Amino acid sequence: MTSGPSQRPVSPLRARMIEDMTVRGFNEHTRRDYVRHVRSFAAFIGRSPDTATAEDLRLFQLHQTQTGMQPANINSAVSALRFFFTVTLDRPDLSRRLTVVPQPRRIPAVLSVEEVRLLLRAASAPKYKAAFATAGACPRAGQKPDPWGAGLRVSEVVALKVGDIDSERMLLRVERGKGRKDRQAMLSPQLLELLRVWLREGRIQVNG
Repeated sequence: MTSGPSQRPVSPLRARMIEDMTVRGFNEHTRRDYVRHVRSFAAFIGRSPDTATAEDLRLFQLHQTQTGMQPANINSAVSALRFFFTVTLDRPDLSRRLTVVPQPRRIPAVLSVEEVRLLLRAASAPKYKAAFATAGACPRAGQKPDPWGAGLRVSEVVALKVGDIDSERMLLRVERGKGRKDRQAMLSPQLLELLRVWLREGRIQVNG
């Protein structure tokens, strides 16, 4: 088995891990990251990762911390190594030796209604106005409703289809969003009008 433009051979162990991830529906980005983390661990211990010990894992995580690796990257490596030891090697005893590092929680910057209006005015075409508005912040329980935002991610906005717009129930259907799960998002009258303008410009009509 080969991989990459240089057609370097892939070891049976790595091939098995890739197969394990493929069976479980991991996307290409996740598979690539998991392989990269396991490869880094193997480079650190200087031998095949299937010969690792609990002490190797402890020293590896200590090395990550001492070299200033960010918690998010450390935790990503933990996820990869836990998968490798638990699924590919069937060694859950080793995976339990890995420690998740607490990450500081940052409050995201949320635009005010007036700031959203200014952003939409600055957009040069209906499709940009609709895209910005669809990706706007979605109100949480107890918060004042946002007249624009549906809270979709960029990838979800790009994948949005005419059939996903339910103007009767005022909902947007999101297929295979985060975690590959379907969900519904609120559709405000203001956002519906922006979507209609965008779709009319593309000679497509929304029923309702």
